[in-house]
Amino acid sequence: MTGAGTDSTRPPREGGPAIVLVRPQLAVNIGMCARAMANFGLVDLRLVSPREGWPRTGAYRKGAYAAAAGAVHLLEKAKLFDSVEAAVADLNYVYAATARERGQAKPILLPREAMAASAVRVAAGEKHGILFGPERTGLDNDDVALADAILTFPVNPAYASLNLAQAVLLSAYEYFSAAHGQIAPFEIIERSPPAQREMTISFFEFLEGHLEERGFFRPVSKRPVMQRNLRNMFHRMQLTQQDVRTWWGMIVRLIEGPRDKPQTRKRIKQPKKPASDDTTAA
Repeated sequence: MTGAGTDSTRPPREGGPAIVLVRPQLAVNIGMCARAMANFGLVDLRLVSPREGWPRTGAYRKGAYAAAAGAVHLLEKAKLFDSVEAAVADLNYVYAATARERGQAKPILLPREAMAASAVRVAAGEKHGILFGPERTGLDNDDVALADAILTFPVNPAYASLNLAQAVLLSAYEYFSAAHGQIAPFEIIERSPPAQREMTISFFEFLEGHLEERGFFRPVSKRPVMQRNLRNMFHRMQLTQQDVRTWWGMIVRLIEGPRDKPQTRKRIKQPKKPASDDTTAA
């Protein structure tokens, strides 16, 4: 199952740190982590001694695959390890994600600065990874000891516990932003060009004339200021040509009232072709 926004025809942007889930407890959380990874182009999923085993079958497998929402290729390619040491053996640099102070002499980094550094080093050929602990307890101190640095998140100190997939998502987002830049995936489609100044001034004069007839500019001494304020309000809208035509039409209808009859387009009848006088000689 894929979700809204999924487009397999577009080229993927892939690569980045390995996501190492240490003793994950729930298969569905593994599926949600795979989805978070796929959102931001991470493809290396490593599992260390999942509590329910891996790969799963039956209802557990169905739940994990449903939670992955189309990122099942990451579940199918996930690497299974018996120990954290084996899972990180080929990595050049490892982060341990934790919300608690561990009393270990390691750099403590936020995701933005950590992933910015990793993006540069991964692009140069290094292999990096992030350790995430079990949902209930997090990483233990021996797991953290295997890492080069601690990765922690700037969250509400009174409630610092993140869902496993949320922690993966935040890290993956920061890596993707650092590696590929923060560029919106699509832009607004402007169907009407900006209004020319002549067009807007003509509209202003039309509007102000009718407002003057109805006593809007009172007291008269304030008329210039009120006009400027009114025009500046419209300028801030960055009106398109279609915007001006729409405003103009609305005001005309307010002034003139409803049409007596619906406006219809008259069909232009095509002239009938005269009958041919040509005859064929026998």
